[in-house]
Amino acid sequence: MTQPIASVEASAPNKWIILGTVMFGTFMSTLDSSIVNIALPTIRRELGAGDRVEWIVLCYLLTTTSTLLIMGKLSDWVGRRQLYITGFSVFVVGSLCCGLAWNLWSLVGFRVLQGLGASMIFAIGPAIISDAFSPKERGQALGLMGSIVAAGSSAGPVIGGLLLSKFGWSSIFFVNVPIGLIAIWRAWTILPESPKVTGQRFDLVGAGLFLVGVITLLTGLDFGPEPRYGWNDSLVVGLLSVGGVLLVLFFLWEMRVKEPMLRLSLFRVRAFTSAILAAFCGFIASGANLFVIPFFLQQLLGLPPGRAGLILLAGPLTLSLVAPLGGYLSSKISARWLSSAGLLITASGYFAFSYLSTDWEWQDVVWRSSLVSLGFGLFQSPNSSSALNSAPLDQRGIASSMIAFMRNLGFVVGIALAAAVWYSLRNRYAVSNHVSPEATPAQLLGMHYVYLTMTGLVLLGALFSLTRGNAPKPSPAETTALSTSGLSNPVSQAD
Repeated sequence: MTQPIASVEASAPNKWIILGTVMFGTFMSTLDSSIVNIALPTIRRELGAGDRVEWIVLCYLLTTTSTLLIMGKLSDWVGRRQLYITGFSVFVVGSLCCGLAWNLWSLVGFRVLQGLGASMIFAIGPAIISDAFSPKERGQALGLMGSIVAAGSSAGPVIGGLLLSKFGWSSIFFVNVPIGLIAIWRAWTILPESPKVTGQRFDLVGAGLFLVGVITLLTGLDFGPEPRYGWNDSLVVGLLSVGGVLLVLFFLWEMRVKEPMLRLSLFRVRAFTSAILAAFCGFIASGANLFVIPFFLQQLLGLPPGRAGLILLAGPLTLSLVAPLGGYLSSKISARWLSSAGLLITASGYFAFSYLSTDWEWQDVVWRSSLVSLGFGLFQSPNSSSALNSAPLDQRGIASSMIAFMRNLGFVVGIALAAAVWYSLRNRYAVSNHVSPEATPAQLLGMHYVYLTMTGLVLLGALFSLTRGNAPKPSPAETTALSTSGLSNPVSQAD
């Protein structure tokens, strides 16, 4: 029989040291996600990769996204501390091998290994923090984590550029090794022993259906916008169809199996489901913006890549400043109202972007990017805290990984959606007005409707956020386990 896990919150007087340890690891793994992109042209040239260089990024994204829920379940099963340290060990080994790669496909293979380690880190980090902090403090802690994610994303291109200019592309992977070893040592000495769920079997069939289904679906979503394929291509249609069928089979299997990988009862908790759906809408919009805005800056405004990169720093820098504030306010203001207000601010920023024009100055982009990030910084930490607070204790690991999964899936869907809206409306305008699809008016029209679509999605997310209910009270078994550990007020009423 499954036993409820005991929280370690009361037995963690060094909770801020635990937070610092997890933040260090999060910064490193987030930095690696953004640092590789700037090296792609160099890798393409030196390894003779051609257009196949995209697989260096794609394989990492597919690996992390498709295994996040599996890692979350494993963390509930074997313990978060153990899997977190294992994840960093795999990540360091993968980084070392990536630096030693001799051709494109060896690098792709080692990036898969690196992605497996990153998946463990991303999936478990929020759950470790949730174990260490009381419900009222989780928002503040997750807010600080949000600032670290933004800082890692901002620092990646800068650090990557410096390493590339001095030491070559291998250095962007080798730098992870000494830093990763320090992170492993800190995690080994700082993180407390993790609670575990006992008496369960691992759902191999469910894990397999989910893994293959997500990889197939995401590959189709990635190939669909590309000119060499298109949404009507038989390969893309086949990948999307097979992925969709496998995920339907996954949910049907999870409803029938005695010990599922993902307990669908978790989605009966309205506060959790609303938070997850709101996050998904927000991250779709984020992915779409990240896809469109570089083209607008470089192709339509004619800015060089270096200056465009500096302008794009406005969003992450604002997020790194506002995320801790959002976390702090989450202990003062209901997550329902704070998160919803944040999404409304973000929606206003995307709506302001829909008026994009070729006579914009850099200030026009900066203040809109800052407005988008201001709202998202107020939304993200309270929303994540609300989701974790509403999840049962013995499913906190899978709840944590679900948040990370929705982030990654949202980015991929956002890129595909933005490309579909942009290209289809651009091409329709070109045919109607007998101009090239690359003509500025055609491009502007497509981008205009992308930002209107994003505005609608974020408003839908705000609606989901407003309808979230209170977190359920802990069950008698959970209350008994928490009382034994000495923790009072184990689960807050997360609005």
